[in-house]
Amino acid sequence: MKKLLIPFILTLVLIISACGSNAAKNNNTQAGTSNQADKGNTNKPAADNTTEAPSGTITYQSESGPVEVPANPQRVVMLSSFAGNVMALNVNLVGVDNWSKLNPRFADKLKDVEAVSDENLEKILELQPDLIIGLSTIKNVDKLKQIAPTVTFTYGKVDYLTQHLEIGKLLNKADEAQKWVDDFKARAQQAGVDIKAKIGADATISVIESFDKQLYVFGDNWGRGTEILYQEMKLAMPEKVKEMALKDGYYALSAEVLPEYAGDYLIISKNPDADNSFQTTQSYKNIPAVKNNHVFEANAKEFYFNDPITLEYQLEFFINNLLGQ
Repeated sequence: MKKLLIPFILTLVLIISACGSNAAKNNNTQAGTSNQADKGNTNKPAADNTTEAPSGTITYQSESGPVEVPANPQRVVMLSSFAGNVMALNVNLVGVDNWSKLNPRFADKLKDVEAVSDENLEKILELQPDLIIGLSTIKNVDKLKQIAPTVTFTYGKVDYLTQHLEIGKLLNKADEAQKWVDDFKARAQQAGVDIKAKIGADATISVIESFDKQLYVFGDNWGRGTEILYQEMKLAMPEKVKEMALKDGYYALSAEVLPEYAGDYLIISKNPDADNSFQTTQSYKNIPAVKNNHVFEANAKEFYFNDPITLEYQLEFFINNLLGQ
């Protein structure tokens, strides 16, 4: 979760790349603000973009050309916001970006995994990776390719589920990835039907996040569960959010204007390290969603991304809070 992701994307837009190094607005708030969402989610790659190659390798047709990669990678270094995709496919990670390392939901699985960035070349070399993955915004790609086969993805070039399928193809686990995607879509869409029946088909919902001293509201593809709420569940987005955040994926706003962007229901991706004093203001307390107890808070550090592990958590969060199950 341009992600993980503003903290992950704005911090990946501001700090890196859905995680990890200073990128501009084209990086990921998805892990916060770390990836730049390219709304052209219709640019889907060919259905079959891997071919058999000699010596236990396959050729993956990446967006920058064919790359020969291990057919059964054992030591993967992930430099951006896709650590959860790799873990969901039960492939071993030896290095991950800082955003993923700080995710409490990943803590157990990543406790023995090194935190690395695209500038830690010596550290990455010591990890002896057989595959390196990152966003197209990472630095030192040519040097990384000298260490191990390196594949990059442009955040938002394909939709979030197609992204998982691509990572599945890269890791030679396409069938496993497809099975999860089909099952997840079915469950998320059914939950959407149930939620609409309870809260009303026209009820609006907003997703906001506190990061540093700034608030952000999100469109439909910037992590924080937005893909589930808007793409799968088809819940309604407030017109003001649609106007300001849908194109770029997110929009920075002040606490004073927050009521203009608040839907009938409000999801707050709350960063415990941020200034959350906006919740003590009268303008916040007077928002109808707040008065009606239609506000649900999640830990932003767990909520940034849109990988299968995070998506399962987000779906459970929405079902529990919006359906009361």
